[in-house]
Amino acid sequence: MGEVAAPAPPAPPAEKESVGERGAGAGQYAGFLPAVVLYGIFFLVPLCLIVAYSFWETVDYNVVHHWTLDNYRYFFSVPTYARTLWATLWVSLAATALTIAMAFPFAYWLVRYVPRRFQGLLLLLVILPFWTSYLLRVYSWLNILGPGGAINRFLLWTGLTSQPVSFFLYDRPAVILVLVYLYFPFAALTLYASLERFDWNQLKAAMDLGAPPRTAVTRILIPQMKPGIVTAIIFVFIPILGEYLTPQLVGGARGVMIGNLIVNFFSGAQYTRGAAAALLITGLIVVLLVIFRRSLQVEDAYGSRR
Repeated sequence: MGEVAAPAPPAPPAEKESVGERGAGAGQYAGFLPAVVLYGIFFLVPLCLIVAYSFWETVDYNVVHHWTLDNYRYFFSVPTYARTLWATLWVSLAATALTIAMAFPFAYWLVRYVPRRFQGLLLLLVILPFWTSYLLRVYSWLNILGPGGAINRFLLWTGLTSQPVSFFLYDRPAVILVLVYLYFPFAALTLYASLERFDWNQLKAAMDLGAPPRTAVTRILIPQMKPGIVTAIIFVFIPILGEYLTPQLVGGARGVMIGNLIVNFFSGAQYTRGAAAALLITGLIVVLLVIFRRSLQVEDAYGSRR
């Protein structure tokens, strides 16, 4: 009589495995729950309120829940507001361009020519202004650019002018200058982090093959630095769009930006118009992030994107 095969052990139910896998998958994202709650309460909820307010009306200083586009029509129908929006854009672009133009050579020099043991010290000097108050740093420029400031004293001492010059303060050039000073560390640190990971042997190989230094930088270095440059632009340009304190202190009436307009709207109890102006800047930022998103994708050695 032949041997009887032992029965195989029963397989675990497929449903229990799927439930266990789902539980393990959910556990991986449990750490994001505090961040989701935090951003939901302090970002998404206020953003939804701003969107709703921008489509409501203000009647006799009271917000009426009547859906309309009049707030946006009013903003673009007033030439002063439209000019302020345009001035905000070009001031932000100019300040960002100057900041990147100054930060890139600095980061390049720091990574390429400064010994590594001194790089940390120089980076510390770059971020040293962060140890002081933002308000104090802006106020210090009043003592530099003002009628009794260091620049005017130097001009009077050298005899180049007989009276203080008001060009340096309470105008858009002063706003751009101070914004470049304030946001230079953001750009410098971002570009330094990107340049530090660059393989400089590629640049040497290009020059060994006959490429001039400028061509090697523009054809080899800049394309690989594109994500770092775009990140630096985002870190500088987007905060400048919403600047309020710097235009208020060093720009005066001729240096007003849209952040000052928004504050004036809310101070005057025009909450719906202020919300519409704030949402215009928010929409512009979202558009810029969508445009820049493709530039932040990096290709690996096998051609796939990360």
